[in-house]
Formats: sequence, C-alpha cells, structure tokens
Amino acid sequence: MLDPSRLKAFPAYFILPDLTEIVAPLCEFKSNPNEQQATENLSGWFGSFGPCRNERERRLSLSHSFERFGSLTFPLADCEHLETCIKFLMWSFAFDDISDEGELQAEPESIKVGVDLCAKVLDTPLSAPLPTYKYAAMLHDIWSRVCSNASPSACRRFVLSTKVWIYSQVEQAGNRSESTVPHVKDFVDLRRRTFGGMTAEAMAMYTMHSDIPDYVWCEPVMTEISNATQDLMIWPNDLCSFNKEQADGDYHNLVMAVMLEHDLDLQTAINFVSSMLAKRVKEYMELKKQIPSFGPKVDEEIARYLTAIEHCIQGATRWYYGKRYFRDLDITNRNFLVVPVFKSSRPKPVSPSQTAPQATFSAEKQTSHGGLLSLVSVTLSVIFISFAFFVSFDSSSNPHFLRTGL
Repeated sequence: MLDPSRLKAFPAYFILPDLTEIVAPLCEFKSNPNEQQATENLSGWFGSFGPCRNERERRLSLSHSFERFGSLTFPLADCEHLETCIKFLMWSFAFDDISDEGELQAEPESIKVGVDLCAKVLDTPLSAPLPTYKYAAMLHDIWSRVCSNASPSACRRFVLSTKVWIYSQVEQAGNRSESTVPHVKDFVDLRRRTFGGMTAEAMAMYTMHSDIPDYVWCEPVMTEISNATQDLMIWPNDLCSFNKEQADGDYHNLVMAVMLEHDLDLQTAINFVSSMLAKRVKEYMELKKQIPSFGPKVDEEIARYLTAIEHCIQGATRWYYGKRYFRDLDITNRNFLVVPVFKSSRPKPVSPSQTAPQATFSAEKQTSHGGLLSLVSVTLSVIFISFAFFVSFDSSSNPHFLRTGL
C-alpha cells in the first residue's frame, strides 16, 4: 500500500487537457430529447425519501444536474427508462457521498450496515414490506421499476453490478481508515468496483432493452471490453474530480496513486493519466474487432449495447466538466484548462522530509508578485504541454513522461 504523506506538494495551478476530445473517437456526442419530460417529478421523488439532513444538503444534491447526467449518458433511452436511470444516478451519488465525504467516510463497519440493508432489497421479493432505511427505500423503488421493464439478463446484471458496487464502499472505507492508497494496478481494479462501472453497463443494457445471455460476459474478449469501458468512464472522472477530492482530504484517486507509485509531481501525473486514457481508447477500438460471433441475434444485441456504453462514456466525460468538480471555474474552453488547486478543508498528510517551501502556497495567499510569476509559469506550461502532450500519447509506459511541474 502507498502512503499519502509521501505526496509531493501541490502547485497553485495545474493544466487539464480536453478529455472529451480524447474519448471523442468512440461515438458522436448526443443528448436525450426526453430529458425535460423525464425529470418533471424527480425533485419531489428525491426529497420524499429524506436522504439529506437539511435543506442545504438537499439543494446541493439537486444542484449537480443529475438529470443532465442521465440525458448525456443515456441519449437513446425512452422517457420511462431515462427516468429510472436518473433516479438510479441520484441514489448512487447520494449513497456514495456517505462514504466519500460524509460522516461515515472512514467507518467501514457503519457503512456495511447500510450496504447490507440495500443488498437485502435485491434479494427480497418486491411484495415484502418497504425498508425503513432511506437509501434502501430509494433502491427498492428503482429496483421495482427495473423489474417492470427490463429483460431477465439485464435484471441479473443490475443485481450483480449493484452488489459489487455497494460492497466495494466498505472496502474503500477500510483503506481510508488506514490512511493508505493501493498501488496503481490494484487501485485500477478496486476503482472499477468503487466507481460502479458495472452498474453503468447494466443501465446501458436496460435502456436499450438488451437481452445479452450471461455466457457472453464469460468470453475473455468481452471481459476485457468490460474492463476497458469501465476504465474509460473512470479515468476522466478521476482527472476531473481530483481537485475536489484532495480538498476534501480524500486521496483515493488514480492521479494520487500515480503520483505516489512513480514519485511524480502533480502536473506530470495529470499528463500521465491523460496519456493512459488516450491509449485505453485505442485498446478498446482494437478489442471490438476481436469479438467472436455468438449468432446473428446475440451479435445484434451486443452491437446495440456497445453503442449505448460508448454514448455513456462520452456523455459522462462531458458531465464531469461541471460545478460538482470545478465549482465556479469557467470551463467553456476545455482545451488545456488552467485549474487552480482548491484549498484543502482538511489537514494534508505531510512527510517529515517534505518541506517544499516554494510549492505549497495557495492561489488565495500569493502576493501580487508571486501571483504574476505563477501566471507566467502557467502560460509557459500551457504552450509546452500543448505541444508535448499530443506527441507523447503513447508514452504512458514511462513513469517520468513529461515531468513538467508548475
């Protein structure tokens, strides 16, 4: 395991390439025309379960535009299926925030109690009494909708993927309680579970009315495709959410793992993970060519599913560029976005050997002279990285690729 206290000090700014352009070769960008109709009653639905402790939390939860997230990630869904998907997104983010940044962030045993109650919903007949635990009650409503208009295989995929995801929250909370971060390879595996990548696959099947036999997922190429599509949703999220998470004192992020494992500064790690993403897009495109035939009917189902999951990747990456991760930053121009490092709300782990006098200042506390020097540094870095990043897309095997630090 990796020790977060070994992180190099963060600079005042970092530069993020346009991740939507990196995943753009997958499919044409679309949004769902049923968005407005599907979201008419969602605010009341969410509030009726009382998952938020006060009005401020309720408004904050609803401000993240989950209806837009659903519209972008499931652009081909009809109104009924889109509404279910948006409800699932609202539930999953609310439940995830308990362990990510809420009162149970590092309390695995407490989180497991809630996880067990939610898992019970998926193992209990829908005719059973409604659960009293608010998150389980929300999931019960969603699960009943899925059962009413999904194929049997999509239902099984939903149950499996949801259980994998919610129980991974317990595992992640255990790591947080020990203040450790897994090595990159292990972290990538863990992140597929904690992110809920399989749930996105299940909902993509659901929206397309897909009925893909279970044996298809046992085919090695399909397993690799599943891993690739999950990575293509997760890695842009980690790049965009890194700033929010470090400010919350959460170090379970791929950027952090890369920094620690390869002893990189922040900008080099951002470039490294962005290059990993570009390489993963190419790997996925090659994997698609290797899918064997399962017969005309199943082949058609797989093709429809892949179309849906590619839209999910493209739409999710677009949605990441929002207030949830970037606050009030102007993100209209995503081409090598200059992002100020948010001030941390929690003490940052510091190694005894780390003094870093020149890099630990925050954007808010710079003198006008220091601020000018930082802006000059950022400008020069943008010029350099704009050139170097695209000629080095396949350099992710070199952990010291583009060691540029701001």
